[in-house]
Amino acid sequence: MAPALRSANETTDTRILRSRRMLREALARLLTKKEFEDISVQEIADEATLNRATFYLHYPDKNALLQDMTVVRFRDLIERRGITFTDCNGALRAIALGVCDYLAENTSCPGQLARIPLEGSIIPVVEDMVKEGISHHALAPGADAAILATIAAWAVFGAARRWFQTPDRIPAEEMAAKIEIMVMPVILSAHQ
Repeated sequence: MAPALRSANETTDTRILRSRRMLREALARLLTKKEFEDISVQEIADEATLNRATFYLHYPDKNALLQDMTVVRFRDLIERRGITFTDCNGALRAIALGVCDYLAENTSCPGQLARIPLEGSIIPVVEDMVKEGISHHALAPGADAAILATIAAWAVFGAARRWFQTPDRIPAEEMAAKIEIMVMPVILSAHQ
């Protein structure tokens, strides 16, 4: 799998990056006080000391902001681990390790952040990473890249979540290796 950690709309304009960072941080602070469903766009903008129009310049709604926050946190975890995606070897294991790390880090946070249903935010990130990786390979006739990415993402996330919920769990690195062993055949079965 190729490097798929860069978002399609990533920019280098420091003003845009600063505003997005402020909005992500504001949402994170609000999540320690309130349920996600009870947070309004206006509250996020106020907490970020930006106006509501600025929020909508960057995100269509608060769900998109949550998704962006997930992408950034996931990317940071991958970078902190020093994981690279130079080729397909080990990429699925790296993604699985990133998901394990993400679950361990974010569900141990104080406040409401720990109770957000993470599958709605992390699975699309993993799907995009898998789609990017499989786009570099020919698929068998009838194989659908989007469905394959969805299957792999749910399998990785589900296994990682089960791992996290298990008392006396094995180290994340060991679990990531197990996930790779079980999910890779599914991905490879769709290739020519």
